[in-house]
Amino acid sequence: MGTKAIDPQSIRNVTIIGEAGETARVVRRLRRCLGATENAIHWSMDGVEHTIRVAELSGDALIADLERSIRVADAVIVVVDAAAHATPRLETILRVADDHQVARLCLVGGLDQPTADFDRCVRTIADARGAAPLALQIPVGAGVGFDVIDLVPLSALDAAATESLGSPGQPAERWCRSLVATLTEQHPADSLTVPDLHTRIRRRTRNGDIVPILCATPLTRDDIAPLLDAIVRYLPSPLYVCQPEHALDY
Repeated sequence: MGTKAIDPQSIRNVTIIGEAGETARVVRRLRRCLGATENAIHWSMDGVEHTIRVAELSGDALIADLERSIRVADAVIVVVDAAAHATPRLETILRVADDHQVARLCLVGGLDQPTADFDRCVRTIADARGAAPLALQIPVGAGVGFDVIDLVPLSALDAAATESLGSPGQPAERWCRSLVATLTEQHPADSLTVPDLHTRIRRRTRNGDIVPILCATPLTRDDIAPLLDAIVRYLPSPLYVCQPEHALDY
């Protein structure tokens, strides 16, 4: 029986970092939704099957261990608790990733809790030097009934279409303007399609200029497709990374 060849371009190696319980919940969700039993998750996007290899790392680990693990990672996903008032390790993790030019995403959880504050999470990420935060999703509503709005398709609409969304469109319009402004500050454009936005987000994420921010849905809704799409779409394959320190530390 032959062995199936895997295109290295279709591989994503990601390390999920955060409070131990939070990272474990994210990994369990991924496995449960996809029926995966190991740390390799198979995800098809645009007709191409990708292999996502997942590792976990507790944010409470020693600083030296955190730094080494992040330094040799292809990419990291930082799990942020929106209900936590103090997140000193979050800034440390983001700064280490920036020091070693490691691409990263932030996944904001705990948005169904009474003390959740999404804006505070974005400000905390902004305070960490290096990459600028870029919200790709925002929460709307409160408690377990909150919803998530995907900003990328809306940012490709004209202003009139965005305003026509009504009540949810008001915060969405502000975040969309911020998203477009961030992505066009280096290379201005009169209009952007969804593929254009994906390309700009991918390029600047891999270069370490921005940190895309996603929202985790409540545990009652197993909607993990946006996270998997973002991993495949924006984070680098091993062929793209190819930094000398990655090879020397194995």
